[in-house]
Amino acid sequence: MRIGVDLGGTKIEAIALDAEGNELVRERVATPQGKYQEILQAVAALVEQIEQSTGQTGSIGIGTPGALSPATGMLRNSNTVVLNQMPVKQDLETLLGRDIRISNDANCFALSEATDGAAAGAASVFGVIIGTGTGGGIVMHGALVEGPNAIAGEWGHNPLPWPMDEERPGPLCYCGKHGCIETFLSGPGMEQDYFNNNMVRLESRTIVQNAEAGDLKAEACLQRYEDRMARSLAHVINIIDPHVIVLGGGMSNIERLYKNVPRLWGKYIFSDQVFTQLVPPAYGDSSGVRGAAWLWNDPD
Repeated sequence: MRIGVDLGGTKIEAIALDAEGNELVRERVATPQGKYQEILQAVAALVEQIEQSTGQTGSIGIGTPGALSPATGMLRNSNTVVLNQMPVKQDLETLLGRDIRISNDANCFALSEATDGAAAGAASVFGVIIGTGTGGGIVMHGALVEGPNAIAGEWGHNPLPWPMDEERPGPLCYCGKHGCIETFLSGPGMEQDYFNNNMVRLESRTIVQNAEAGDLKAEACLQRYEDRMARSLAHVINIIDPHVIVLGGGMSNIERLYKNVPRLWGKYIFSDQVFTQLVPPAYGDSSGVRGAAWLWNDPD
């Protein structure tokens, strides 16, 4: 049995999978706010609850925003800020009395979809998170690629490729740089683009709905978004040439992306033909917690 834990800012969700990936049980609790030890205790309590209900002991994988620093072993870049610069893995292993594996939420998403999701069986997969932020993860031949700096797949903090004059220098990103892909392709990025062009603030879902209803301003915003995504994913394809790209996060629910973005990206990709597939996720919001469980699925 594999246990996966998705350690989010508002909720902690845990799942148990059998050897074939079937869900045995799922539990969730609210994330204690601002209290490090209480968060650790909540994770341990969920694991205990799952093992009691199944009568089995499982391996434990945990997905969290942020990543462990290879230099210090401390968690960094988590939006649950109380976890930053804390030895989360070491403290949880002490509390649980066994080894655990930790990776960021985008990596867990990619691993889930590559293992038994929308990209199952593909030799190379790039998993994309486009929601409040923009992240990514890489899976090659069933194995997660994290890199020596634990930042593999962090495409959202590269600059928008082939920028037009009006896109320079680009919005200020929380990382301190201007023009990061995240500032254009996240949900807030689309909303800011619409405001910049129309001086009206709308939520991204409303922009999409208005475009579907024939609103020309919303349609123009969606077309700018699609071209920026095409450029950004073309950059990824030019570097790692994945067989499948899976979109996740709230913005992945925009159905037209799967048709329109591949129509656009060919002019930016250094190839006469593009065989890479762009697909929606099989498990949606559940991919993160499932991917955490699959952190213990070592390929042969």
